[in-house]
Amino acid sequence: FQTDLKKGLTGTAARARLSEVGANVLPRKKGSSIFKLLFRQFSSPIIWLLLAAAAVSGFFGEFIDSFAILAIVILNAVLGFFQEFHAEHSLQALQKLASPTSKVIREGVLQTLPSKELVPGDLILLEAGDRIPADGRVVQSTMLAIEEAALTGESLPTHKGVGVIAQTELALGDRKNMVHMGTAVVSGKGHALVTDTGLRTEIGKIAHFLEHAEKEETPLQRQLGRLGTHLVWICLAIIAVVFVLGLVRGLAPLNMALIALSLAVAAIPEGLPAVVTIALAIGVKKMAARKALIRRLSSVETLGSTAIICSDKTGTLTQNKMTVRTIWTGGEWYDVEGLGYSPEGAFSQEGKPIDPNQSPALIKTLTIGVLCNEANIHEQEGKWLLAGDPTEGALLTAAGKAGLFQSSLQDAYPRLDEIPFDSDRKMMSVLCKGEVGNYLYVKGAPDRILASCTKVWRDGKEVPLRKSDQEEITAALDALTKKAYRVIGLAYRYDGKLEESDLVFVGMEAMIDPPREEVFHALEQCRSAGVRPVMATGDHKETALAIARELHMADGESRALSGEEFDQLSDEELDAHLDEISVFARISAAHKLRIIEAYRRKGSVIAMTGDGVNDAPAIQSADIGIAMGITGSDVTKEVADMVVLDDNFASIVGAIEEGRGIYDNIVKFVSYLLSSNIAEIAVIFLVMAFGFGGAGFVPLLPVQLLWMNLVTDGFPAIALALDPVDPAAMSRPPRPRDQQILNARFFFFILSISALVTIGALIACFYGLESGPQKAQTMTFTTLIMLELVRVQMIRAQYHLTFRSNWWLVVALLSSFILQLVVIYIPSLQIVFSTMALTALDWAVMVAIAAAVWISGRFVARLFY
Repeated sequence: FQTDLKKGLTGTAARARLSEVGANVLPRKKGSSIFKLLFRQFSSPIIWLLLAAAAVSGFFGEFIDSFAILAIVILNAVLGFFQEFHAEHSLQALQKLASPTSKVIREGVLQTLPSKELVPGDLILLEAGDRIPADGRVVQSTMLAIEEAALTGESLPTHKGVGVIAQTELALGDRKNMVHMGTAVVSGKGHALVTDTGLRTEIGKIAHFLEHAEKEETPLQRQLGRLGTHLVWICLAIIAVVFVLGLVRGLAPLNMALIALSLAVAAIPEGLPAVVTIALAIGVKKMAARKALIRRLSSVETLGSTAIICSDKTGTLTQNKMTVRTIWTGGEWYDVEGLGYSPEGAFSQEGKPIDPNQSPALIKTLTIGVLCNEANIHEQEGKWLLAGDPTEGALLTAAGKAGLFQSSLQDAYPRLDEIPFDSDRKMMSVLCKGEVGNYLYVKGAPDRILASCTKVWRDGKEVPLRKSDQEEITAALDALTKKAYRVIGLAYRYDGKLEESDLVFVGMEAMIDPPREEVFHALEQCRSAGVRPVMATGDHKETALAIARELHMADGESRALSGEEFDQLSDEELDAHLDEISVFARISAAHKLRIIEAYRRKGSVIAMTGDGVNDAPAIQSADIGIAMGITGSDVTKEVADMVVLDDNFASIVGAIEEGRGIYDNIVKFVSYLLSSNIAEIAVIFLVMAFGFGGAGFVPLLPVQLLWMNLVTDGFPAIALALDPVDPAAMSRPPRPRDQQILNARFFFFILSISALVTIGALIACFYGLESGPQKAQTMTFTTLIMLELVRVQMIRAQYHLTFRSNWWLVVALLSSFILQLVVIYIPSLQIVFSTMALTALDWAVMVAIAAAVWISGRFVARLFY
């Protein structure tokens, strides 16, 4: 970059580079206009049908029905508009990560400049609290620690140094001499040479992904779209056939036009979009109670067909609380119980409880871990909270379980001096005043600590470090690292010197971020539901695989794939091994996108979790993008379909269960509405085709058809959306990606049920014709409504549900039935609806028909399901 590392660039060179590479800004995606977004909401065939239905209803003078249909259309348009409008702003949160100003050294002078003016080669000063304005190479570091969780997903700060790294292709978390735009300095200070700006930065690449990522339609959206298109042609066919039949029979063209249009209206399940919206909205409320916040209604249904959950590890599958599990000291092993940062837990040795105060070596190990420490744990409202590094918090917690607390130890051994941790030494040392002299306490990487030791603490005293001791310590370290523990070595020297040499090796504390307890049950649910959980993490391969095995996500035959190994596989090789891979480790944003595409090629619906900015492109591209509510970045939440409020994997599984229940409810009222409408059409078509009742007889009048749609498509259909989840919902495999709601089996089942309802209505019609046309119309009208209400419970019985599970449905059915009684028995309404009062015998006939249809319907259901 031809930069003077003391003076930085000259003003002339900086201006020339700015004109060459452009401003250091992220792109602002040009969104659709408000009018375009609004117009888009009226582009589906089923909306066109609803508008036609509203026009026909208004033509017949049924203004209430007409306004109700228009309200449905407007409600759906408003919901769709706001969802798309919200999605248009997904890049705005990413803009907030860019720092507005930067401290830059140019021509030897420290200046504060707008970050957009930075260019490659600029020398920037980084201090605690700064947000890094561009990607850069560290050229000077004084305990520089960077919070990179937004980019790498790792919760621990990364210590940055100036050393050269020989490898060229490294995961972001392993680039110890680089800093990246959007991350933050948590401690220390340093200088960095800007290497990339704007779209060429790592966060700029993510912005580019977000700008060009397209969200596919959900399976339900595709199916309802196809259903709407089919209904358009069905309605046109009905109008043509019935109109021609009427003319052939000598009916007036105007009357036949009105009847044909009414039948077309009857064929349209105008309640479907509204009930789907209500069902999804109810699903949102249910999921919120289970700590899952849905940001897009369509995601509720898609969750139910999820086959793969690609989950992050830290905080989602694990507790995000480092916990000391094992301690090695003086040639002995000790196990530590307890979780989190609460200083409650017992010590044991070979499965037997022990008093830690009876082991001087154990107490000395724990004491060093407390004194050589910058963190703090404290109790607040009954919860133990950590301030500082999680690794140091684990050391404090382990000591607290032995009754060794930070405040009392610091009072007894005041700190006199220190050598802070840095990434080159991988050690931290503190000089403390003791009762008889001063002690230097040291903690850090065990291999570095061991290399600085000449003695070892054994049997309560210092003894020379022999080769056999080194081999024993190294073997113990290897055993711990194979189990994916994070291991901290502890040592001291007693002579008052601030030198990290001639140390006495005391012991090692091994810790791990333990799995969440509730995740075990959630993973068991996944297995029974045919949902495959896969870990995708920025953590190291060995650590991730160890956690996966502890959670039973991986077995002896499962593979873990690192980002480096991932890059070496072609798409064909990846597809061939995909079912064997349970863990993807040290992966980048581009890797996650490729994982999504690989599972899609296999036809799977995939849910992807994440919390960092680096996860945003994958979350936007996945069928279900899931952001973490606690640790998730604003960018990730903006593009996500669902936000898990407690960062818990179990909440995701709970949302999948609710998603399956909501899809079942949608299938129920699609079945209910279509079978009802088909029966209405079939009754009129058959009576007119075969001339039953005479040349001018029509079994159902236009106003009666519209009333049936209002009574039967209204309250009961909406109440179905309140049905609970089928108890067996999580025992079924996930639906295939392209499985149709209206598949062949479902279609013939609906036709069979519709045939039973049609036969029942025709029997009632013939019975009524013996007393005249008006009686026949009233009997047909009322019998169809009765059978459609009976049909509701026929459908629910397939999902093992009784009336007691949904009292709102009972209220809806009773309300619909009472409204029908009003139409039959109130004289003024008899005139409007051309009805007449029915006798007890008439009701007995209709009840008998309903019972016969119920019994035969249950038999038909068993044949198909």
